[in-house]
Amino acid sequence: MKLGIMGTNWITDAFVEGALNSKEWELTAVYSRTLEKAYAFGEKYKVENYFDDIELMAASDVIDAVYIASPNAMHYEHALQFLRHKKHVIVEKPIFSTVAELEDAHKVAKENGVYLFEAARHIQEPNFKILQDSIQKVGKLHGATLAYMNYSSRYDNVLAGEEPNIFSLKFSGGSLVDLGVYPMYTAVALFGVPEKATYFATKLRTGVDGGGPVIFEYPDFTVTILHAKMSQSFLPSEIYGEKGTLVINPLTGIKEIKYIDNHTKETEDLAMPTIPNDMEFEATEFARIIAEQDTLAYEDLEDLSKQVLQISNDLRHQNGIWYKVEQ
Repeated sequence: MKLGIMGTNWITDAFVEGALNSKEWELTAVYSRTLEKAYAFGEKYKVENYFDDIELMAASDVIDAVYIASPNAMHYEHALQFLRHKKHVIVEKPIFSTVAELEDAHKVAKENGVYLFEAARHIQEPNFKILQDSIQKVGKLHGATLAYMNYSSRYDNVLAGEEPNIFSLKFSGGSLVDLGVYPMYTAVALFGVPEKATYFATKLRTGVDGGGPVIFEYPDFTVTILHAKMSQSFLPSEIYGEKGTLVINPLTGIKEIKYIDNHTKETEDLAMPTIPNDMEFEATEFARIIAEQDTLAYEDLEDLSKQVLQISNDLRHQNGIWYKVEQ
């Protein structure tokens, strides 16, 4: 399948590498605001088509699908341009700023007979599937702690008085949508939508959140989510119940899943060996869904994406965080 890309940062490079490793995709076009940047990115992949005009790329026949990794606030506008030209669209998480944008974009995708995906890569990992299948081992659930805290070098820019995109209301940034999205996806994929969600955000002078604990309340247990871009944590994640505990490390690119029995204290290693670039799995799954027109799998991903975005929106608003596109 012919793939074009928007955005030439490290995450795009990683996705392209994973897509090519899957053998399901070929990189045929690169967009950047300047052709110089587009050439610089695409040369090593021997790409033949370069664009500095989004509409021209969207209307061309050199791509079947596009991967979008532009600033968060621009995802919606960029996705619509490609969807209207009947191109499949893969958007790096967070897919959009609001649920209204998501619903409208999916409507446009359906009208044009194409697919719209959120690239939340970790839920496609084989070890995540193993984790899903292993939940029953802990017995009656008592709760979980899901941790993903990673100090951002761009937080140094915030401390220096600057406002990088990922810490800007104008560009729909903040820790919750950048890192918190991973444990939120994990919780909703494993346990469903919580009855109540509460966020104790640390707000930065730029107006977005730098991190903080999130509590998901379910009928019989709670899930604590720890995320931040202004701090670093080395904690594993855990799911605990009457029979035992599952220890997961790290939460994305899972390398270790251990089940520890409450009574015997015996440990069972459940994880399978990993590969260098786990984006290969989502690239493979997206290509499969498109090729097989697997409507059920697609709708499951659509629902999950909407559920996580709705929770994210609600948690931001609890803390008075409203993006420019919402104002």
